[in-house]
Amino acid sequence: MNKQEKIDEFDPNGPGLTDSGLFGLPFDVEDAELVLLPVPWDVTTSFSDGTSNAPEAILWASKQVDLYYSGIKDAWKMGLALGGIPMEWADLNKHYRKKAQSVIAQLESGASTTSPEVASLLSEINEQCLELVDYVYSRSVSLIEQGKMVGILGGDHSTPLGLIKALSEKHESFGILQIDAHADLREAYEGFEFSHASIMTNALKLESVTKLVSVGVRDICQAEMDTIFTSNDRIVAYFDAEIKSKAFNGVNWNETCDQIVGELPQKVYISFDIDGLDPMLCPATGTPVPGGLSFEQAVYLIKQVVASGRTIIGFDLVEVGPSESGWDTNVGARLLYHLCNQMGLSNGKFA
Repeated sequence: MNKQEKIDEFDPNGPGLTDSGLFGLPFDVEDAELVLLPVPWDVTTSFSDGTSNAPEAILWASKQVDLYYSGIKDAWKMGLALGGIPMEWADLNKHYRKKAQSVIAQLESGASTTSPEVASLLSEINEQCLELVDYVYSRSVSLIEQGKMVGILGGDHSTPLGLIKALSEKHESFGILQIDAHADLREAYEGFEFSHASIMTNALKLESVTKLVSVGVRDICQAEMDTIFTSNDRIVAYFDAEIKSKAFNGVNWNETCDQIVGELPQKVYISFDIDGLDPMLCPATGTPVPGGLSFEQAVYLIKQVVASGRTIIGFDLVEVGPSESGWDTNVGARLLYHLCNQMGLSNGKFA
């Protein structure tokens, strides 16, 4: 059955069937215009793990999302699909997570990253994390070469580096809009070279990444602050406390969004760590922090990026922690639908 036949037979008002795809849609990777790569990985998580289970949980929750999308008629016809969850990487994640927990426990007991046992474990874990980067990179390159728009569904915040690397080879320059409670500018945090807390440090090693605009930051160390201050405006941070202070003094969110968007170049990659939201919306995330954006604030900012005429070249949604209630993945699925449709809109996929 070809894509048009699938569209003709699909009922967008019906329930999401058990064997249906992302958002209950009938599309697969071959006929979808936007493909999500699931990366079940949270090896180097420094607080609570579990985000490696998010791709499967969000797939389940997405089937509860109604498909009407305000402002875009029949947005679902673009075609969205989630690639198969790579169970070999899920198994490797369990194996190396135990090793990482041993490293963290030893460091918290006073050991050094240079002590023989810790150093040996770190070397093994870092090598495996690099292999994950290469895996995501190769899968991303393959999809991009097929003309697909690509997003990452993590997993922790280390997972999108391979996609960012792939995009850096396709685009001469682009900026990253990071929505996050953390700056993620640490150097090899806890000895892990590809830590979730180092994703932006690693992304900025790519010359094509000319700008990083971080929004919602409210948990940061002095070394990260120094990195921002000495970046010659390559990194700009909109701290949550400053955003709230402006709001308390009458500056509306639209004005703040105009300033944020104005810092971005024409091509934009969106890196969305769900802990950038108020933790009431994501209590099971790995490292929740009080404060943060409301759901509608975050969506409005993304829409303003697109309304400005900028192009979203890729995105990730990471750090969604599945909970027994399903609340976190419910929020994550709805946020994912916005990210997908706004990327499609910015790339001219809707008439």
